[in-house]
Amino acid sequence: MQADTAVIIAAKDEQDRIAATVEAAASLSGVDLVVVVDDGSTDATGRLAEGAGAKVVRHARNRGKAAAMETGAAAVRLLDGDVPRHLLFLDADLGDTARQAGPLIEPVRSGTAAMTIAAFSERVKLGGHGFVVRLSRDGIRRLTGWTPTQPLNGQRCLTRQAFEAALPLASGFGVETGLTIDLLRQGFKVTEVEVPLTHRATGTDWRAQLHRARQFRDVGRALAAREPAVARRLARLRRDPR
Repeated sequence: MQADTAVIIAAKDEQDRIAATVEAAASLSGVDLVVVVDDGSTDATGRLAEGAGAKVVRHARNRGKAAAMETGAAAVRLLDGDVPRHLLFLDADLGDTARQAGPLIEPVRSGTAAMTIAAFSERVKLGGHGFVVRLSRDGIRRLTGWTPTQPLNGQRCLTRQAFEAALPLASGFGVETGLTIDLLRQGFKVTEVEVPLTHRATGTDWRAQLHRARQFRDVGRALAAREPAVARRLARLRRDPR
């Protein structure tokens, strides 16, 4: 098969899994480029990714997932030939299960979808993560009429055209919610694909709770920016919180 897809992996302090994820991603049919964006890691993530065969781009400080995705896509653009590659975004902690991501590429490759979103067939209990999922799912349904099952899943494949149409991406952890809404509103076909991928569970300690709070904040901001009425209400509350 002719190579037509690049994998982009945003990573921060993932030295335990990044090499396995890179090697698995590189084995996917049609993939000829794996780009890892080392988003301010303080461990050996970048070095190990490079050793596993990835092209590594480094952020001197942590800039967040959306910025890492944009950096990775820009790096791929520099290496593209006459025909732009499709972009497959994978999480750094998938490990060897990244070998199962191929079904995400096929609908994009065939032209039946502009973006696919993974629906994990092997669900990992995420301990309280559901309230952020509901916020995102309900917002996407309200603004587009489409209801995803796993709206925050970061495993996505999309055409270069679709990615460019969604720029600038919503910041932080709001990127998936904003990306879905923006593409659907512009008439791009988006579909979920069930895949047997797994990653590390978020957990329930204070760090996990802080992570969820940041997710909730960023998803809320992404929705507010796409709902003028909500944005106006939030602005009024900031001016007069009574």
